[in-house]
Amino acid sequence: MQDGKHVILCIDDDVDILESLKVILEAGDYQVRTASSASEGLKMVKEVSPDLIIVDLMMEEIDSGTQFVSELQASGQHVPIYMLSSTGDSLQGMIDYEQLGLAGVFQKPLDPDYLLKLLKSKLK
Repeated sequence: MQDGKHVILCIDDDVDILESLKVILEAGDYQVRTASSASEGLKMVKEVSPDLIIVDLMMEEIDSGTQFVSELQASGQHVPIYMLSSTGDSLQGMIDYEQLGLAGVFQKPLDPDYLLKLLKSKLK
């Protein structure tokens, strides 16, 4: 937490998605930090100690989102991580996201009300 607000780190190589997430989350009274790559996201985790992370599945490389999750877990971090994917619904049916170390999967485009409601329940 910073200034009494939960900190959420959003990682995506699409500037429009990052800006959209920032607007939604700040309206929900969260502190938002952004990164445009998995490697930048790993650095940001160390700098800001986020309360929750939203990371895109496919960024500079096809599975860079899952690589980010693996590297974060290997470093001993235990932050709830949500994967953001345009294949979210089908992804949930094909894989056990908990086995990957994820708290869940969000489908693009995001429903702002659903996102804020879920985060409120997870970040009590």
